[in-house]
Amino acid sequence: MSMNRRNFLKVAGAAGCTLLAANSRPSGAATVKPAEKDVGEFYGMLNDTTKCIGCRACEEACNRQNLLPPPKEPFSDEKVLDRMRDTTPDAFTVVNRIPNGKEPGQPAFVRKQCMHCAQPACATACLTKALEKTHEGMVKYNPERCMGCRFCMLSCPFDAPKYQYDSPSPFVRKCVFCYDRVVKGEQPACSEACPTGASLFGTRRKLVEIAKQRVATNPGKYHSYIYGEHEAGGTSWMFIGAVPPAQLGLRDNVGTASYPEKTSGFLYAVPHIFILWPTLLFGLSYLTSQKSEKEDGHGKE
Repeated sequence: MSMNRRNFLKVAGAAGCTLLAANSRPSGAATVKPAEKDVGEFYGMLNDTTKCIGCRACEEACNRQNLLPPPKEPFSDEKVLDRMRDTTPDAFTVVNRIPNGKEPGQPAFVRKQCMHCAQPACATACLTKALEKTHEGMVKYNPERCMGCRFCMLSCPFDAPKYQYDSPSPFVRKCVFCYDRVVKGEQPACSEACPTGASLFGTRRKLVEIAKQRVATNPGKYHSYIYGEHEAGGTSWMFIGAVPPAQLGLRDNVGTASYPEKTSGFLYAVPHIFILWPTLLFGLSYLTSQKSEKEDGHGKE
């Protein structure tokens, strides 16, 4: 079909109507509609750093569950704990040894992975809903929807999403909280593999109760703070330990407000910037070129 002024206006009008319809309600993380799934509670994970022994069984179980390539260092190699590590596209969860235990010479071991925020900034920033907040509480990833914009990486206050820069067909990679296992009634692979119960899986509400009970009944053992209960609007992964969260290597500068609230003004404008303006500019460019061609043709006659 040839593009003329009438066709251009039709296309521009359709694009505008689509955008208005998409923005008729606040932008947010995709969720499973109650009509499609029974209403329930978010699941969560309570990481008790006083129980973690740094065995890395959680890393091995995560690696196996997600079919990740084997690490350069064997899971039995304790030398890997001599340095601080971050998650990667091939390692969704890592354990770090923190020299800030309760007693000198007794380090703490702290896991790092996606925190699965209650109101995830990554899912809200995603233009194609490749990342979505499920009704069970997980933030899952749909690679077939991803266009590689990496807005999720820029928006995440915990630096969880990682990108496969070395891959010819890259995707965003991160912990998805073993979504496929949980919806079948199983617990995540990492908590199932933990030999000491340092990673406790359950409903978030129940885990908060357990954490508060442990802190209240053992004031000499625990620092009185549950990390993740309020951070970034609340997260599904929470931590308790013998020392303040900052001493455990946990970020203490994310605040308590959810990040989608902070970025909503910009996010509402994103579809207009990336969809409407290119369409209008292309159309104006085409019409201008058509006009120039007609004028050139008229001058030649």
